[in-house]
Amino acid sequence: MNGHRFTLAGAELCVMPSGALWWATERILTVSDLHLGKSERVARRGGPLLPPYDTDETLARLENDIAATDPARVICLGDSFDDDLAARTLPDMARARLLSLMAGRGWVWITGNHDPGPNGLNGAQLAQTALGPLTFRHVARPDSAPGEVSGHYHPKARLTLAGRRITRRCLLTDGHRAILPAFGAYTGGLAMDAPELDALMQPGAVAVLIGPRPSPVPMRPAGRLRNTGRGS
Repeated sequence: MNGHRFTLAGAELCVMPSGALWWATERILTVSDLHLGKSERVARRGGPLLPPYDTDETLARLENDIAATDPARVICLGDSFDDDLAARTLPDMARARLLSLMAGRGWVWITGNHDPGPNGLNGAQLAQTALGPLTFRHVARPDSAPGEVSGHYHPKARLTLAGRRITRRCLLTDGHRAILPAFGAYTGGLAMDAPELDALMQPGAVAVLIGPRPSPVPMRPAGRLRNTGRGS
């Protein structure tokens, strides 16, 4: 399996090309911010029409990762649906695909800011969950203990490589916490050097660029210090 391996609070983890996180020893697959039903929700609220394929594309990614890993448990780190109505009105075919993926394995729905209510599906719906040395929640907490795994921010890296400007989804990690990229199609993102993320990540943090061969780069350019928010 192509991926980038790293250690968090003693747990050996692997970032997959899709942006999912694989904990092989525990057979746990973690994904964040699926935002299923986004195109429907945007249209419902009078926004610009998006191609109605985001849910199918996101489920296809999830099917591929589950086929590759055969997890005993899947943890969805919140904002799995673009809002509560999108969860309740998921098309029958999409619901059947999702229920097929859930069959025979543990499934945890972490509540997010987009989907705080019941989603009408099987599995446990929790505000957060702790497994071994890791704690899984939707939004990172500045005062968290080591081993926090979260999502919410949809981190993205904007880099210049070989004279070309590129934007890639990325996972951020600093040995204390990991912030996963959005797994869903049609999701925007927050620059990895945004103040909100800079304030959370410790010195030496890396951004793992998502793609066929996930690869780490420094989150902060050489010589740039972490912004502590304190005056001089």
